[in-house]
Amino acid sequence: MKRVAFLLFVVAASAPVVVHMAHASAQGGGEAAPIFGIKIPAGYRDWRLISVAHEEGGLNDIRAILGNNTAIGAYREEKLPFPDGTIIARIAWSYVPSEENDKVFGRQQSFVPGPATDWYLQLMVKNSKKYAATGGWGFAQFNKDGKPADEAKLKSCFPCHVPVKARDFVFTRYAP
Repeated sequence: MKRVAFLLFVVAASAPVVVHMAHASAQGGGEAAPIFGIKIPAGYRDWRLISVAHEEGGLNDIRAILGNNTAIGAYREEKLPFPDGTIIARIAWSYVPSEENDKVFGRQQSFVPGPATDWYLQLMVKNSKKYAATGGWGFAQFNKDGKPADEAKLKSCFPCHVPVKARDFVFTRYAP
């Protein structure tokens, strides 16, 4: 529980920095990702928070998982499978120590989002007919400049989600 509270604090405390960071992807639209044809949804940065996560190892990032109104409604109602129209977005930044915050705490303990990761934005879009071959989900990844990942990278998305088929292929649980 302390870790979730800390991560929520980190995301909230870093909001001014995040708002200041100008990314082409924040504007929405742009080039569609191959295979699934998904574009960056306009206004996705204003969606509600589903959860936060810190990934270690080779990723070493901190991420915010956001959802459109359809996603949030499904999470709150614990509705599975997610309804068509659900969009889940994952935004990732490098995970860096905050010298400024650590001075206040008197020791190293504070970490905040740093620069955007190479694959800054990932999307899952639910359309059970259009994406039937991939569990009803379309996938997209965009770099910090808003350019989509190539076809080979996107082909790796669905196989990674198969282990959570019982949760409609979604890893993230709702953190109310």
